[in-house]
Amino acid sequence: MDWHAFWPPVRLSLQVALLASVLSLALGTAAAHAVSRRAFRGRALLETLFMLPLVLPPTVVGFILLTLLGRKSGMGRFIEWATGAPVIFSWWAAVIAAVVVAFPLVYQTMKTGFASVDPEIEEAARSSGAGEAQVFLHITLPLAGHAVLTAFVLAFARGLGEFGATLMIAGNIPGRTQTVPTAIYVAVDAGHTTMAWAWTAAVVALSWLLLLATGRRQKDAR
Repeated sequence: MDWHAFWPPVRLSLQVALLASVLSLALGTAAAHAVSRRAFRGRALLETLFMLPLVLPPTVVGFILLTLLGRKSGMGRFIEWATGAPVIFSWWAAVIAAVVVAFPLVYQTMKTGFASVDPEIEEAARSSGAGEAQVFLHITLPLAGHAVLTAFVLAFARGLGEFGATLMIAGNIPGRTQTVPTAIYVAVDAGHTTMAWAWTAAVVALSWLLLLATGRRQKDAR
């Protein structure tokens, strides 16, 4: 087995999954806190939009992202003008795809976590002079800490396993945009089953270790 070919997709997958999980956690947490704390017209439509990537086929998500971020789109041209390079078929495209598909999981998890926080505790902090940012950072977020951990794990796992949308907008360029899922697909198609099994074992091992560490942390928290 060629170990020089084995490691680049693994490193890139970890890089993409870690960055995407942090970004989706930040975006999903902000969205969940904003929506769960107030009622407004169109809330149901907004939440439906948030959850769409969870039920749409990954290739559909990828096609939409390709249309929005492609070199012929206004957003794509602006990004290329601002950064000097197109976002499509770059590793950043893989990050964007992972963020989009992981966002619904983070949003729903954090929404449930915020719902479990007693609003009277938050109100007591406000009555003591705490601002909204202080209440969120020192009261709401710590009390929803279990949800934060769960959301991060779900986002990381979703980003690590993302295939369809990533293939559409990031492609499968070895050493540049090839993640483990796309590498496995190509290896199986080419009949390189040993390499495919090696990448599969790596993903299973990473996922197992992550779930094990999360389970122990939640057990200790109790």
